Amino acid sequence: MRTRVLTGITTTGTPHLGNYAGAIRPAIVASKDPGVDAFYFMADYHALIKADDAARVAASRMKITATWLAGGLDPDTATIYRQSDIPEVPELMWLLTCVTAKGLLNRAHAYKAAVDKNVAEQEDADAGVTAGLYMYPVLMAADILAFNANKVPVGRDQIQHIEMARDIAQRFNHIYGRDYFVLPEVQIEEQVATLPGLDGRKMSKSYDNTIPLFDGGPKALRESIMKIVTDSRAPGEPKETEDSALFTIFKAFATPAESAAFADALHGGLGWGEAKQVLFERIEADVAPMRERYDSLMARPDDMEDILLAGAAKARAIAVPLLEQLRDAVGLRTFRPVAKAVEPATTKPASKAKPPRFASFREADGSFRFRLFGADGEELLLSVPFADPKAAGVARQALSVVGGAAAAIESQGDHVVLLVDGAIVGQGQPYPDEVARAAAMLRLRAALDALAAAQE
Repeated sequence: MRTRVLTGITTTGTPHLGNYAGAIRPAIVASKDPGVDAFYFMADYHALIKADDAARVAASRMKITATWLAGGLDPDTATIYRQSDIPEVPELMWLLTCVTAKGLLNRAHAYKAAVDKNVAEQEDADAGVTAGLYMYPVLMAADILAFNANKVPVGRDQIQHIEMARDIAQRFNHIYGRDYFVLPEVQIEEQVATLPGLDGRKMSKSYDNTIPLFDGGPKALRESIMKIVTDSRAPGEPKETEDSALFTIFKAFATPAESAAFADALHGGLGWGEAKQVLFERIEADVAPMRERYDSLMARPDDMEDILLAGAAKARAIAVPLLEQLRDAVGLRTFRPVAKAVEPATTKPASKAKPPRFASFREADGSFRFRLFGADGEELLLSVPFADPKAAGVARQALSVVGGAAAAIESQGDHVVLLVDGAIVGQGQPYPDEVARAAAMLRLRAALDALAAAQE
């Protein structure tokens, strides 16, 4: 059984070198583990708690998405999506809010810190504290519990939020008499690098001491590295490496052998200016190929939109059924009687799932068409009318072997359409939003894959 690991990235800024080494790179490596079911999301609802600059939030969503993809995150193996594309998350937040004790939220570190600061400044205890800040832990719990994540990688300052998510989940399970939620576990990566910034403190936008990852290109990267604070030892004098911010950053990108050689050079009197140039060249060797992919992605925002919508469709395939169970659990049920399944007297072996299938028919006007049904009977595609039955047969045969990856499938208006040689061959049912259409595209591609496999 795969372990579901979930990580959120708040969209309030531009990724810097510390973000990459400390969070993005290790998460991408973890996503390649076949035993991990990786979920990564743009926490854009969380961003609204911290930022009221709409343009900044919008730009950050794009830049962070491009950074993760440029860094090597594979959307075919990991699920990457925007928090705001999952309406089940805020709905779940409300259900969780109704079972969350106010006393629990009163103990949240961020809220307590804001209150303590106000009291110290002789302000009203809640001055400037929004309901969003106060409810932040419940939204974070909804992010995690909507997908029943097993593990959540966080920094030590976020451990309390995972513990609160566990408390909230346990309370809901207890009240409604069933284990609807898996209790998430904290995952602390002790070996993950925490990079110092230009002034030696932790690299952070709060300290304005960051080194840009992609923005500004190699020139901005080199200029920032040249600003790293070092001691006053001249070229030829031995340099200490133990507390050197420059050497710590180098180790985060170099092999052990490269780090040992660099340490020897510093101990032997390498000048700080030359050392900074060596650091720049080592980082640039890793960053340059990623920057090229990043720039390409930023120039094609539609491609990122498609990836995020497809990821949201995958995520909602998990969240929607769970929310249906939770609505029923709390009493938000349909008025129609629900037929209960009758257990068979004898257990029969499970029947093999039916493959996708075509159904051809003739319209009243004499034209010929066909439908493509999924394995579950859902109509995925209705062809355009053909005057000649042979032409309809040729089109149907072409779709039988094309496969999902090679098929030209687009979202047009409120429909999903399939094209051959640039011409529309068929379209699906109308869907209410982009995420629903993205999910339909995934189902259509899966059906085409199954048909192609059957021809082999």
